[in-house]
Amino acid sequence: MELRQLEYFVAVAEERNFTRAAEKVHVAQPGVSAQIRRLERELGQQLLDRSGRSVRLTEAGAAVLPYARAALAAVAGARLAVDELTGLLRGHVAVGTVTSHSVDLPGLLAEFHDAHPAVEITLTEATSAELLEGLRTGRLDAAIVSVGPTTPPGVELEVITDQPIVAAVGPGHELAVHSAISLDTLRGRALISLPRGTGLRTRIDEACAAAGFTPHIAFEASDPEVLAQLAERGLGAAILPGAFAEARSDRLRSILIDRPALRGRLAFAWRADGPSGPAGRTFVERTRTALATGAATTPDRDRAAG
Repeated sequence: MELRQLEYFVAVAEERNFTRAAEKVHVAQPGVSAQIRRLERELGQQLLDRSGRSVRLTEAGAAVLPYARAALAAVAGARLAVDELTGLLRGHVAVGTVTSHSVDLPGLLAEFHDAHPAVEITLTEATSAELLEGLRTGRLDAAIVSVGPTTPPGVELEVITDQPIVAAVGPGHELAVHSAISLDTLRGRALISLPRGTGLRTRIDEACAAAGFTPHIAFEASDPEVLAQLAERGLGAAILPGAFAEARSDRLRSILIDRPALRGRLAFAWRADGPSGPAGRTFVERTRTALATGAATTPDRDRAAG
């Protein structure tokens, strides 16, 4: 019994057609038919019913199919294990990120590609809510997200920054004379915020709901710098990370929201049970090490997390 015989048998069973199966395994149809006949002779049973318009499994074929699939999966797993030991990773890594942050993600991806050139890497930009869902469903192996004080279900985190969320206003705004305000002070006032689904927006929406009111979001933008510019021109109070607002103190007044205190965390996240493949696991391990040593952040640490 040969592996190629099992491969051809599984292909025909799945395609229910010898021609399509041959195209799938990139072999001429007579070669596929010949190898399956040899497998049937070796097992002493007909595995495929060829009498109809489509090929069907016989009772013996249905019994053999799961074992054939398991054998092929075991061989693929053995090859991956050897590649892992020799450092020659293959496969695919799917990474997600919020719009703006302090992590040198291009550098991390470039270093990983240099170390493992046979691994395909894809990058997706989205809101934190969308990225977290991508991690939980396995669509993503890892992501940089903005989260609140508790860890979202189904994921694990490596916290990068933990900072207060502030209201930033222009010098002429009526709140500019305050250094700290209660959340209720923002009731009914024009606010400038990131869109729904982002980490900061989720924090302010949840806090306002707990306080018994809906925030009046007058302006939305996906770029924190645009929020700062709108606030600078007196169009409302921008909800921003503290470090981002403080870095623009020459044109903005940063006001702490301290009753209740609002905080946001930027984090590197991955699925709680780990990425499914060795390439994804290796990327997570490398990135966690880089973050722990401070080698993965850019000098501009005032960037906002979406």
